[in-house]
Amino acid sequence: MTIDDRTEPPTSPTERESLEGFLEFHRQTLMKKCSGLTDEQLRTPSSPPSTLTLMGLVRHLADVERWWFRIVMAGEDLPALYYTDEDPDGDFRTTPETTWSATVADWEAEVAAARAIASAGSLDDISAGTNSRKERFNLRWVLTHMIEEYARHNGHADLLREAIDGETGE
Repeated sequence: MTIDDRTEPPTSPTERESLEGFLEFHRQTLMKKCSGLTDEQLRTPSSPPSTLTLMGLVRHLADVERWWFRIVMAGEDLPALYYTDEDPDGDFRTTPETTWSATVADWEAEVAAARAIASAGSLDDISAGTNSRKERFNLRWVLTHMIEEYARHNGHADLLREAIDGETGE
């Protein structure tokens, strides 16, 4: 893996700095887990019967970023990037044609949009959109949920990376 150049969250932050700092740290951690690998390695499943891959995790998190920030918080009328009602796990799936360059470009675009939406509002702002149960969320909840989402999947990424080339670490 590359040198650890992740930005540590601040140690005496405001609430917003803490939430944004930990989310950014976890985003950078996911990219660190994927660094230095080939497309084939990034498409390598953990262990049968699981089909989970590092590239699949990044695809999934691109869709999660889109869902919570653009669709729920901002109320944008957008389709998911990779999954559908007919294929609800499509974001996790990769094929030999799925490339890292396209996957990471989608993820980076969604992260940039999420950062812009989050920075434009107050932690108390209520979402313009809703989830499938018609619930609304404040930005604080969304940021907290995204930290949880990345932390869980970074645990998966640890195991995937270790299985691919033996690399371990935070």
